[in-house]
Amino acid sequence: MNKFKKSLAAGMIILGSVVAPVAALSSFGQELTGADGQTVSADTTKKEEKSSGFYQIVFGSGTVGMLLWFALFGDGMLAMYFAIDCFILIKPEKLMPNRLIDKVQEAMGQGDIVAAMDACQNTPSSMSNILVAAFQHVEEGFDVIQEAVTAASDLEQEKLMQRLNWVSVCGNLGPSLGLLGTVQGMILTFQQLASAAGMPPVSDLANSIGQALWTTAGGLIVSIPSITMFYVLRNKMNRLILRMTAVTMEFLNGLRNVEVGGGEEVAAE
Repeated sequence: MNKFKKSLAAGMIILGSVVAPVAALSSFGQELTGADGQTVSADTTKKEEKSSGFYQIVFGSGTVGMLLWFALFGDGMLAMYFAIDCFILIKPEKLMPNRLIDKVQEAMGQGDIVAAMDACQNTPSSMSNILVAAFQHVEEGFDVIQEAVTAASDLEQEKLMQRLNWVSVCGNLGPSLGLLGTVQGMILTFQQLASAAGMPPVSDLANSIGQALWTTAGGLIVSIPSITMFYVLRNKMNRLILRMTAVTMEFLNGLRNVEVGGGEEVAAE
């Protein structure tokens, strides 16, 4: 029941992190109420309605702006790919299969370390790598075994983090790309002001500034779910690493009085 509650809470957090920015983004350009109480619509004219379309925002922001939008789309797709990949990878059945634990537990109950190592080699996983690192130092003392388990656990954690960090990278790139698009849009706006013979229409300036701010909103749309998924998956990974280390040490407690004898069960005093 506790696992269900934690999963439900994590799902609600992820859903909220996706829905909230999308709702905020979709609310841009909606009707506003002026100081006189009259409704000011974003599409009062045909020109404003055309300029408020997302197609016009993307393809009407100049060559640099279009490239930034394509970069944002690519960043979002990569963030989704890496998040799904890590979500599939960081699972108990992937990192520490039950069949591996059962076989090793049975072998260790008989004092047969060779059979336990064979089970690890036949079931490749992070758990099997940690167990093999421990079994390879079984004749060197329990302290050496503990150090080997710690080193193997850190190595497996680093392997997982190398894949998980890409989710964080994509999440951090989103606001940077969005801010760059905003700066580019503001530069074009001020260039328009400098080159105009007189004061340009306010609607044209507002349209240019609006297009610039859209890139920031797009960057936040990519960043918020990506950063949320990164921390959720990272915490899940850390819990699994700690669990694998604890299970390994439980197995190795029996090695205090066990020696390797070519697959035979040899118990010392």
